[in-house]
Amino acid sequence: MDLVDDLLRGIRLEGADVGIEELAAPWRFTGDAALTLIAPLKGVIVLPDGVVRVGETAIVRGPFTGRSDEYSLLLVGAYTMRGAVAHRLLDVLPPMLVLPDEDDCGPMRDYLAAQFATNERGHRVVQDRLLEWLLVCTLRAWFDQQPPMPAGWHDETLGPVLRAMHAAPGKPWTLTALAHEAGVSRSTLADRFAKVVGKPPLAYLKDWRMTLAADLLAESTSTVAAVARRVGYADAFGFSAAFKRFYGVSPTECRATCRA
Repeated sequence: MDLVDDLLRGIRLEGADVGIEELAAPWRFTGDAALTLIAPLKGVIVLPDGVVRVGETAIVRGPFTGRSDEYSLLLVGAYTMRGAVAHRLLDVLPPMLVLPDEDDCGPMRDYLAAQFATNERGHRVVQDRLLEWLLVCTLRAWFDQQPPMPAGWHDETLGPVLRAMHAAPGKPWTLTALAHEAGVSRSTLADRFAKVVGKPPLAYLKDWRMTLAADLLAESTSTVAAVARRVGYADAFGFSAAFKRFYGVSPTECRATCRA
């Protein structure tokens, strides 16, 4: 299991705010979404963390203000992150990232821009899907350029353990079972995991289970007991108590509050 795949799987763009912005010079452009994708079709946009030109795609995290002294045409997609897994993605992204025009996402970017010239049935759904694909493509390309992250995933000892926990979070993992995945003793695994990842392996597992549980509660109609089993808890009572300690709200309350 790839952690980046886990993070990107949380991206959903139902009814995203996507369109072509035509701006006369000089102009200022503001955004306040959790993530905003910007692809200049004409002109240049100056953002707080750099300049974005035609042929490039930028993704900006959080509120921003851009400006330009020339006529510009921008493909802009803005949306709010939903779910605990998706919010983990925000934690690892920089304030702004830019992919150059030689990346593999360029044809998709150009095709999306062309879709705004059509009024065919279902064109809004097509635009949402294309924007979602472009965003995922851009983020994946950016992740591919980064050093191995987060800590431990490419570690010879810890990598198999992290991948096993993410692939089967509901499995009744013990320190002994995780050490078996790594082929080392329990003490060796515990010491190295804490040193590299920053917390014990079972504490990391609990964090990941609670992250998944919040999304399952917010995005599905599964019962609390069913969610508990999906994330490795034998009964709803024990899961509910652990969930409330972690989030400060009960699983039932999370049905509404965790959607934000």
